[in-house]
Amino acid sequence: MPLIKPFAGLRPVPERAEEVVAPPYDVLNSAEARERADGRPWSFLHISKAEIDLPEGTDPYDPSVYAKSAENMQKMLQQGILIREEKPCYYAYRLIMEGHSQVGLVATASVADYDINRVRKHEYTRPAKEDDRVRQIEALNAQTGPVLLAYKSQADMDAILEETTKQQPLVDVTADDGVQHTFWVINDDATIEKISAGFDAMEAIYIADGHHRSASASRVAKSHELYDGDGNQSSDYFLSVIYPHNQMNILDYNRVIKDLNGLSADELLEKIKTSFSVTEESAAVRPAKATEFGMYVDGQWYRLNINTELVPDDPVASLDVSLLANNLIEPVLGISDPRTDNRIDFVGGIRGLGELEKRVNSGKMAIAFSLYPTSMEALMAVADAGEVMPPKSTWFEPKLADGLISHVLD
Repeated sequence: MPLIKPFAGLRPVPERAEEVVAPPYDVLNSAEARERADGRPWSFLHISKAEIDLPEGTDPYDPSVYAKSAENMQKMLQQGILIREEKPCYYAYRLIMEGHSQVGLVATASVADYDINRVRKHEYTRPAKEDDRVRQIEALNAQTGPVLLAYKSQADMDAILEETTKQQPLVDVTADDGVQHTFWVINDDATIEKISAGFDAMEAIYIADGHHRSASASRVAKSHELYDGDGNQSSDYFLSVIYPHNQMNILDYNRVIKDLNGLSADELLEKIKTSFSVTEESAAVRPAKATEFGMYVDGQWYRLNINTELVPDDPVASLDVSLLANNLIEPVLGISDPRTDNRIDFVGGIRGLGELEKRVNSGKMAIAFSLYPTSMEALMAVADAGEVMPPKSTWFEPKLADGLISHVLD
């Protein structure tokens, strides 16, 4: 069965796209979504975060939320805000943020290939979050949040996408955060066939962000009476946007910790020096390379470089997030499970190094660490090895919008 397929997308009519486009469902809490959708009746948040149309305090996982989501989608269809493509197509989707541009392919990816790890994973999922997406898909009979995927850059596929961007776009909107979202339809049969064949020849594609969405799509596919894994049902595929790996933009994902595990700042520094070289710095430290870290404690920034003999030849253990955890955060600060220990928190690089200083200077946190961003090559190496990355290893920017395209399950 094909690795990817074109599909008849559900999308906003172009003149309404700016009113519809919304941030991903999982980057806003209910209060933020309610505020963002205020005065915007056609915002996709009314579908992706439908609790905003129910009494404040409504549990986002309450059955009424999924029912309201379906009701809101039907309203947008009836009012002609959303329309269905007449034939199966691919789409090109360009994101531009602060000078960074990336052009990807919107397609549906194979559940069967996801199940055999040809669509490769690098994170564990949580059942509660999977359950939420399953209920959302079943209520809407559609997948609305695209999975962010990557393919190892190939000149022929990259060229098709780049050539598409020279045509008149279907949609070109700039969101509240300044990110430009531009969308093209690829409906030429010869081009569609060439794209399908090009991806079929690939050994694998990689999940960058969206492990819960892809896992839930797999569960929904298997729940259908007609499921046989042959790829003949629309639910055998899940909504995806696939970018060349060398265009992906991963930001740092930094750490803040509430206390020094009973140590003074001077005692901490002495312990760290057994594994790292330590240099005082007069300004915030943004690491310039892998295996280098910034540390902010007691009003002072330090640059840390781990001793080279402590960097193992292993795709997971050699990640900077692993090196910091295994050589400092666990043995010195006493945090062995960052998934469950409430002494540690994580700060996406989009917030800047000033956020780290702010958290420590407020007294709510005692120490902060800045990290060099994980590379796509490192992510793919972990996925190729069938391993998983530590939690909070990658922060992708810019984010895909919700509402630009959805995949209806016929």
